[in-house]
Amino acid sequence: MLAHIVYFTLESQTPEAIQQLVSACHQFLSDHDGVAFFGVGTRTEDLQRPVNQTDFDVALHIVFESRADHDRYQTHPRHLEFIDRNKESWAKVRVFDTDLVAAT
Repeated sequence: MLAHIVYFTLESQTPEAIQQLVSACHQFLSDHDGVAFFGVGTRTEDLQRPVNQTDFDVALHIVFESRADHDRYQTHPRHLEFIDRNKESWAKVRVFDTDLVAAT
């Protein structure tokens, strides 16, 4: 499995702008072939431990069944349309891709 985690920091950090990106993630990035888990949400503001990262507004979590499923997603027209429609709203995007090994 491959985990694809994306942290978005927005240019406009208004509740409306944040909700717009969350909605766009649901519209364009959910229900792709090979997805074992899809989730998108906002930063948990009341967790303020020294180890908590607070420089993002929206986090996208997708776990793919395989690397091939991830690779198809990256070039899928819906994914590319999501980027095209939303990239102007992003101040910073960080992507973390991780090969997952299940516990035995």
